[in-house]
Amino acid sequence: MVGIDIVKNERIKKAIERFGDKFLNRIYTQRELGYCTQQKSFCACLSARWACKEAVLKAFYQRFGIVLRFSQIEVLGDRGKPAKVNILRDDIKHLLEGISLYVSISHERDYSVAVAFIL
Repeated sequence: MVGIDIVKNERIKKAIERFGDKFLNRIYTQRELGYCTQQKSFCACLSARWACKEAVLKAFYQRFGIVLRFSQIEVLGDRGKPAKVNILRDDIKHLLEGISLYVSISHERDYSVAVAFIL
């Protein structure tokens, strides 16, 4: 299964300006926020994670018929290496046995994009 998403970075910036920590803590984990605060472009980093979470949501629903929430998907970065995703729902961990979840994320000045594959 595959999922893809693109988001305009300005959209995430405006959500942060409007809703602040309430938005950040509803969408992102503390580890995601910690990683993005260390990056050159905080908003682009968060936008890329937003796109990745959307892509994972789509692929996950196609494969399992389960709707995840953003807070149940954690996108971990390791500068220069592919991102890794953790699904933070213990009740469905058994579904993840024997499958691989791959993601690729990218961002530039105006947009962030991500693709997710479940094999």
